[in-house]
Amino acid sequence: MTVAMVVPHLLAPYADGQTTLALDTDAPTVGGALSAMASRYPALGDRVLTEQGAVRPHINVFVGEQNIRFADGTATTVPPGTTVMIVAAVSGG
Repeated sequence: MTVAMVVPHLLAPYADGQTTLALDTDAPTVGGALSAMASRYPALGDRVLTEQGAVRPHINVFVGEQNIRFADGTATTVPPGTTVMIVAAVSGG
């Protein structure tokens, strides 16, 4: 299965300048898609995932319009044709 993943422009340099990735993975979950991303783009994986494979606190991951933090986390299913979007949290004062 191919999973479409959208990466913010801030992280695109770590994905060979791409903001949309097509990842081949047999895993039907967000965790599998993120693992495939980290294998293909290790520097991007380091910025999105912790050493334990969890999504970093300042990163949000969406499957369609649903934030995985409010679903099943990295066990959230990625239905065929759905886009996974990585969003870096923005804050300031």
